[in-house]
Amino acid sequence: MHFVFIPYGIKSAVDRLMIDIQAQKHIRRIYKDGKEVSAIWETGALRLLPFGVWEYICPREDADKVMTTLGFDNPHKQVESGFFTKTALTFIRKALKCDKIPTFDNSKKLLWITQDVAMIPIGVRYDKDKVYNEGEFKGCSIEML
Repeated sequence: MHFVFIPYGIKSAVDRLMIDIQAQKHIRRIYKDGKEVSAIWETGALRLLPFGVWEYICPREDADKVMTTLGFDNPHKQVESGFFTKTALTFIRKALKCDKIPTFDNSKKLLWITQDVAMIPIGVRYDKDKVYNEGEFKGCSIEML
């Protein structure tokens, strides 16, 4: 799953957050007939897009934690006050081919240092599943990141 956002604040604080994000490990699960058969530990991927937009990619099982930690449920006041109007955010979201931010459970978060960093959440993108046709995991599906 892809999480698209614009961080801003003290440069050293934003850099520290990006280091935390890049170091985060996630479990990518492999399923067969709806049941988990295996899992792979891997780091999420962080991409820098044009105009200061960032994208974080990780397995969908951690989506709620990532969106809570990045403050997708509580955008910074600048978004509401007109600095980034809803029209501009809608344009950016459509230009980046993102979906609106879904409702999510914000009871858990990741241990990223977000102090002195504000977020402008843009949207999310969903990944498709791949089904293995051969090998050890034949017939199993995994999220394509």
